[in-house]
Amino acid sequence: MTNKDLANLIFPDIDKDVSYYENLYPERDLKDGSVVSRFAPSPTGFVHMGSLFSAFLASKVAKDSAGVFYVRIEDTDQERKVENGVENIIRDLTNFGIEIDEGVIGEGKEKGQYGPYIQSNRKEIYQTYAKHLLEEGLAYPCFCSPEELEEIRNMQEINKEQIGYYGSFAKCRTLSLEEQSKRIKNGEKYVIRLKSPGDINHKVKVKDLIKGEIEFPENNLDIVIIKSDGLPTYHFAHAVDDHLMHTTCVVRGDEWVSSLPIHVQLFDVLGFKTPKYAHLSPIMVQDGNSRRKLSKRKDAYAAISYYHKLGIPNEAVKLYLMTIANSNFEAWYQSTPNGKLEDFKFDFKKVSSSGSLFDMDKLLNISKNYISFLSKDELYSRVLEWSKTYDQELYDLITKYKDETISFLNIEREQKKPRKDYASYSEIKKGAWYMYDELFDNYERNYELPDNVSLEEAKKIIKLYISKYYNSQDSEEEWFNRMKEMSKELGYATDMKDYRENPDKYKGSVADISNVIRVVFTTKKTTPNLYNILKILGIDRMKKRIEMFEK
Repeated sequence: MTNKDLANLIFPDIDKDVSYYENLYPERDLKDGSVVSRFAPSPTGFVHMGSLFSAFLASKVAKDSAGVFYVRIEDTDQERKVENGVENIIRDLTNFGIEIDEGVIGEGKEKGQYGPYIQSNRKEIYQTYAKHLLEEGLAYPCFCSPEELEEIRNMQEINKEQIGYYGSFAKCRTLSLEEQSKRIKNGEKYVIRLKSPGDINHKVKVKDLIKGEIEFPENNLDIVIIKSDGLPTYHFAHAVDDHLMHTTCVVRGDEWVSSLPIHVQLFDVLGFKTPKYAHLSPIMVQDGNSRRKLSKRKDAYAAISYYHKLGIPNEAVKLYLMTIANSNFEAWYQSTPNGKLEDFKFDFKKVSSSGSLFDMDKLLNISKNYISFLSKDELYSRVLEWSKTYDQELYDLITKYKDETISFLNIEREQKKPRKDYASYSEIKKGAWYMYDELFDNYERNYELPDNVSLEEAKKIIKLYISKYYNSQDSEEEWFNRMKEMSKELGYATDMKDYRENPDKYKGSVADISNVIRVVFTTKKTTPNLYNILKILGIDRMKKRIEMFEK
């Protein structure tokens, strides 16, 4: 009985050699320095902020270097798989404009020459490499039951020894080939373990792209590489896949740092070149006087669906993520307000090794700034698309009053310093509701008159304005001059400076007159440019609103 005989007994249907796959998946034809990165989630639900952060940066570093970003689905743990899990992941990435160069692009859809990109469809590949390790005497079958493994663990805990399957605790490691063969033929259940060459007393150093040089003991555990169902463990599958897909940079959360000894050893034993690793510290949140990791269970805003429902542009989320990724991005963006993310060169050296604090206010400010620079047509299109899913009432209104809505959205927009009224699409209804009669007529109206203007005085002002001073043909300058004339007639200062210097001489100022008119037609003290609002409303709607105000 030889190692090769045992390998053939375990994998009788594997008739290919590892050289077959090495030739099938040749080195990529990319220029020097091009990065091949990946996002490799399990199909267990939706993409959350932490995983989006990893995917975004993996994509960015590939794009910056004219490399390749691909998506691989790691579904070897079939029990955790959820219905539509793959579809949800791809949709979430697509919604955030993360372009997939290669890999899984939808349920049952792939592109690229290095697939399959779903691990459960690569079973034969993993078994070929496992068979190779068996032939080389670098792996072996393990027949230990869960009860035996638990007994080993309990003994190690009592004796305060290293926990795991190694050394004298690796009972199946020393079984003869004949004994292994006999037990397999008897139908005993088994897994395949790596015969670790590691010594825990030896140190291994890895230069992480974010954390710098990391030193750790060699792995000495005989880890499982093939489970009893014939599928690989995550550790083994990821090593084979990253090698054959020629991944050069792995961007992932730092919860995987502890697995580096295993991963480095697997690449070494298999004769593969180890990719570079970039371990991201978790995004933190302030919780009282302490900080903790952003949690998809505790924090609603950890789920990216939160941002879709709120109507925060995907671009704004990515801009924010870059501010917490690279410490120099914010200064770059402020000096380049119309700059695009593609123009900014991402640098791992400027990523915090201790984790960044999530700041919702900052994200909303970035979103507000981003929305302010959208054209009126682009903003209308985006609000239309968003409201179709999340606010049917708004969707119906802006569809019915398309031109009026676009005109309103354009008030003080196309200028050097545009208004920054909205941090999300959901805020537009709150800011524009008074422009729609269906809402204005039916919603409770709370007229916020100036403190120095009584209700009777306000009625007097609005009557005089509509009967004598309103002219739909006026330019904005002419309109404001008429406001001044009316102010003078009613005993209000035509200039704010005059009023401040002689407050006892006047009832108020032209600002109070303007605010009365603003309140009567919108109920609000603060709105975008009043002249533009009145132009959109028109005389008939204005007269109707005066009647409502006087009731």
